[in-house]
Amino acid sequence: MPRRWDLPPWQDLRVLIAFLFLPNVQSALGQVQSRSTYPAPIVVPSSESWDGNDGPWSTFVFQIGTPPQTVKLLPSTASYETWAIAPEGCQPGDPSNCHTLRGELYNYNTSSTWDPNLTNTSSQVYPLELEVPLGYTGKGRYGFDDVTFGYIGSGGLLVKNQSIAGIATKSYFMGLFGLTPRSKNFTSFNNPIPSFMQSLQSQSTIPSLSWSYTAGNQYRLGNVLGSLILGGYDSSRFVKNNLSFALDVDTEIAVGLQAITTGTGQSLLPSPITAISLDSTLPYIYLPIEACTQFESVFGLTWNDTAQLYLLTDSQHSALRSQNPSITFALGTPPYTVNITLPYAAFDLNASWPLVSSTTPYFPLRRAVNDTYVLGRTFFQEAYVIADYEAKSFSISQCKWDKPLLQNIVTILPPNSTNSTGTATTSNSLPTAAIAGISVGGAAIVVISILLLYLFHFKPRRQRVAELPTNTPPPALDQVQVLKAEMGDTSVASPILCEAEGTKHTPPVEIGEGERPIYELPAREVPASEINSVNEPREIIARRNHVFFKG
Repeated sequence: MPRRWDLPPWQDLRVLIAFLFLPNVQSALGQVQSRSTYPAPIVVPSSESWDGNDGPWSTFVFQIGTPPQTVKLLPSTASYETWAIAPEGCQPGDPSNCHTLRGELYNYNTSSTWDPNLTNTSSQVYPLELEVPLGYTGKGRYGFDDVTFGYIGSGGLLVKNQSIAGIATKSYFMGLFGLTPRSKNFTSFNNPIPSFMQSLQSQSTIPSLSWSYTAGNQYRLGNVLGSLILGGYDSSRFVKNNLSFALDVDTEIAVGLQAITTGTGQSLLPSPITAISLDSTLPYIYLPIEACTQFESVFGLTWNDTAQLYLLTDSQHSALRSQNPSITFALGTPPYTVNITLPYAAFDLNASWPLVSSTTPYFPLRRAVNDTYVLGRTFFQEAYVIADYEAKSFSISQCKWDKPLLQNIVTILPPNSTNSTGTATTSNSLPTAAIAGISVGGAAIVVISILLLYLFHFKPRRQRVAELPTNTPPPALDQVQVLKAEMGDTSVASPILCEAEGTKHTPPVEIGEGERPIYELPAREVPASEINSVNEPREIIARRNHVFFKG
């Protein structure tokens, strides 16, 4: 009589196959689960309107406070703060629609969730530490309040207790949404306040500390809205190149400027610039006086000392529109450069109150009074910039204008993730690598099973038949439970992404091409944790000019 664990040969075979197959299934499921930990990127909702007194510009919509107050903000690639226009920003002598012109007002006094910043016990007002080298000054009333993406009722992500500055100065006509993940100290103590981007990362609501931005414009395809994505980018909006540049969170996004030329080959830059900042805070392009002189000569521009702008007369404006010149910026370090070309329409902007008394066309070029050179928001109309602070790199690409523009959002994952370029779908299917692994393992199992079937079943059966009497009944099946491969739940929650296998690349850094779906993120109410960082003054340094190249 065989012991209970002495199974008949055919049952031995089934048990063996089960144990062979089970690890493959569990491994595949484990791969899915290990890569299902990153949230989808946040596509910041456009206001679908054009605002500003120096544009117009495509703005983005947010709600601040309780009850929510809707404001329109412009992205700032240089700032790490969120600014909204306070009631003091519109005075009795201002136009009656001042609040509309400035993207609506945020009245902190009517918000039940407003918490003043009392780090300095004597005041809530602190200096605005932005664009100081360019001569900009101002103060803001700082505090903490809740911020929601999108219009009221749109179900956008809620981020509680964020640092907000209510500003009144008209030097910054619109409120700003800072993209730099840098903390701010309000005292000499090491007690920094995290930026909005840092809060999103600490609350696991973005896949990585990264963003992508292009300003949009009104002259392409009958108005193309700006695009701002946190933790990803839209691959349909730019022409990919193989260059990326070094990025440091404690300094500006800057790159070398090798040349500026017209479509006819005329040079507009007397000598290369070691580092020029990519700063969407302001619309202007700040260049050396020698370069501005070249622009004046080629395009017939005249500097207006009162407005501090290159204002255009009707005849100048008509002539430039008729000529329709293009201007190309060569960025990087030779031999690795990328060209970004802007048509004249990108420079064809209007200045209005309070810059000038009545709406006037102007050319957004300004004279740099020091070594601070800037490619402002004008440049972002034709440039798509992706910044990845965890990979410490950024890229600049020429925008493309395919019609229709079919959004294709790609997630930027942390450098230590399995693969930042794999494709995910909304279904619960296994990733390609997992399927391939199962297929290879399955083929091996089939071959082994056939061999084992012969060794354990057919061959012993012939031997037993020869030994047993002809009237001996076949042995009864022992009631032993056969193991099965346990299939766990393979479904993945809808906001979770499944990443395909891949290898991690070291510099040259290249942004991946994989596609990722976008999901509506739920509002979360996790308090922002403070993240320490070095609070250094703004500076542009030559090492920002390091280039990574992928051949």
